[in-house]
Amino acid sequence: MNWREEWKPLAVIVAVFLACFYLPVGLPRFDNAVLEAFHLVKWYAQEHVLLCLIPAFFIAGAISVFVSQGAVMKYLGAKANKVLAYGVAAVSGTILAVCSCTVLPLFAGIYRMGAGLGPACAFLYSGPAINVLAIVMTARILGPEMGIARAVGAIVFSVIIGLLMHFFFRKEEAERQVIQMAQIEEEVKRPLWQNALYFASMVAILVFANWGAPQTDSGLWAAIFGAKWMLTSAFSVALGIMLVRWFDVKPWKVGTAAVPVILLAVFFPGQPLLAFTAGVIGLSAFTSTDEGEVGDWFSSSWGFAKQILPLLLFGVLIAGALLGRVGNEGLIPSEWVASAVGGNSFMANFFASFAGAFMYFATLTEVPILQGLIGSGMGKGPALALLLAGPALSLPNMLVINSIMGVKKTVVFVGLVIVMATFSGILYGSVWG
Repeated sequence: MNWREEWKPLAVIVAVFLACFYLPVGLPRFDNAVLEAFHLVKWYAQEHVLLCLIPAFFIAGAISVFVSQGAVMKYLGAKANKVLAYGVAAVSGTILAVCSCTVLPLFAGIYRMGAGLGPACAFLYSGPAINVLAIVMTARILGPEMGIARAVGAIVFSVIIGLLMHFFFRKEEAERQVIQMAQIEEEVKRPLWQNALYFASMVAILVFANWGAPQTDSGLWAAIFGAKWMLTSAFSVALGIMLVRWFDVKPWKVGTAAVPVILLAVFFPGQPLLAFTAGVIGLSAFTSTDEGEVGDWFSSSWGFAKQILPLLLFGVLIAGALLGRVGNEGLIPSEWVASAVGGNSFMANFFASFAGAFMYFATLTEVPILQGLIGSGMGKGPALALLLAGPALSLPNMLVINSIMGVKKTVVFVGLVIVMATFSGILYGSVWG
C-alpha cells in the first residue's frame, strides 16, 4: 500500500471518528443548537421556499430563455452606460423587496446572460438591502437618522462595491466579454413590450405574495396587505393569459392547472398557501411537458433550483445551529454578541459587520433584532454596520455565490461589504453616537 496516496483518506476518517467520539450530545447548549437548526430550516422551508424562492427560480429561468443576451449586455454589460447600468442595479431592491437568498436566482440569471460583474454585484447587494418597508421600519423604530443612513448607505454601497468588483477583476471581465461577443445572437421571437409585461406579472406575483404585514391597520400599505392574495391572483391570471396568447401554450393546459387552484381558494379561503402551491404544481406540470421554449423555461428554472436550493437549506441549517432564531440561542451565546458591539470602536463595528454578514435575516427581522441589541448596550455605529452588512449577506447566501462566481470573487465581495460596513459604522457612530 502506498501511504503517500492514502494518508488523506485516513486523515478524513480519523477526523470524522474523533468528531463522532467526542460529540457533545447531552450538553444543553449543543442539544438546543441542534433543535434550533431544525427549527430554523423548517421555518425557512415553510415561509420562504414556496413564496419566495420558487417564483424567483421561474423568473431566473425566464431571464435565461426569453431575454436575449444582447439586451442584457446592452444595459448591464461591461460596456453598457455606467450611469444606467449601476442606477438600475442600485435601486432594484425598492421593487423586489427580497431577502439575501431570494435574490440569488435572479443574480445568477442576469450574470450568466452577460451582465457585467460590477452591475451584477451591485444588484446582488442592493436587492435585499434597499427594501422600502425595512427602511421605513428602521426610521420609525430606530430613529429617522438611522433610516436615512441605511437608505443612503445601501445605495452608495451597491454602486461602490460594483465598481470595485469590476476594477479588481477587469482582466477576467474583458476575457468573458470577448467570449460573449463571439456567441451568435438568437432571433428575437416577440416584441420587447410583451416580454416586459410577462416579467412584470411574475415580479408582481413575487412581490405581492410576500407583502409583509404593516404596523398599523390603516394606510396604503395596510390596504395592499389586505388585498395581497387578490392581487397575486390577478397577476397569476394575467400570466396565464400571456402564456396562451404569446407563448403558444394550449388553453386547456392552463385551464386544467387553474381548476385545483380555484377549488382550493373557494373551499379553503383561510389557507391561501394551498392554492398558491397548487398553482406552482400546475405551472410546473404544463411547462415541464412542453417541447418548445416554455419547456426550456422550466428546464432552466429547474437547473437553478438544483444548484441553489440544497446549498441554501444546508446554509440555513448551519446558521441555525450557530446563531439560533430570534429570541432563541444556538451554539454562540447572545451575550457574547451583545458585549462585543458596545461603543464605537473599530472592533465593535467590525464584529457587528462580520457577525451580521454570516447571520441569516429574513426580510424585516433585522429591525427587531437590532432593537433588542441596542437595548442590551449596542452602539449606534455597530447597529448601522450590522444593518448594512446583515440583510445583504448570510452564510447560505455565500455558499451559493461561491457556486456562481467562484471562491476568489466571493471572498472579495464579502470582504468589501464587511469593510465598508465597518467604516460606515465608525463614521456614523462618531457623528450620531
